[in-house]
Amino acid sequence: MNRQLISKERKQYLKHKKYKQHMVLLTQIAILVGFLAIWEVLANKKIIDSFMMSQPSRIWETFMNLSSNDLIEHIGITVYETIVGFLLGTGLGIIIAIILWWSDFLSKVAEPYLVVLNSLPKVALRTCYYYMGRGRNASYYCNGNSNFFNCNNLRKPKWIFKNRPRSY
Repeated sequence: MNRQLISKERKQYLKHKKYKQHMVLLTQIAILVGFLAIWEVLANKKIIDSFMMSQPSRIWETFMNLSSNDLIEHIGITVYETIVGFLLGTGLGIIIAIILWWSDFLSKVAEPYLVVLNSLPKVALRTCYYYMGRGRNASYYCNGNSNFFNCNNLRKPKWIFKNRPRSY
């Protein structure tokens, strides 16, 4: 009964819409398969380093052997550490935010430092490549310097000291 109420044009429209959805899905799958195929070929031909970028066949092999190489256990530990780190970071951030909200003095003292830290790329806060693991292209000349002091993000620090109107 309901099918008879739909006009011929509406049926064509719905058919065309479903066709477009199928074409989008097929194109997405084709792009994924093409990407994986190119990645596999480049890794086999040694154009990309398969140690650094792996290759789809090795990843599939690893997933097929999940129980033999303790990958599930390692994934569980990583998820646990991620959740604990997120909760600790969020809790500490909330506590610091409350303290800064309550104390006008501490808020004014910390403001320039928080602005600078917020504008830095987060990778600039790590100490040096030595602690992040040395790759083929990593710098061996760390000499105790941190990337925080070597970065170019503080070219014009005078903006920190400008009188900015604050709304209280």
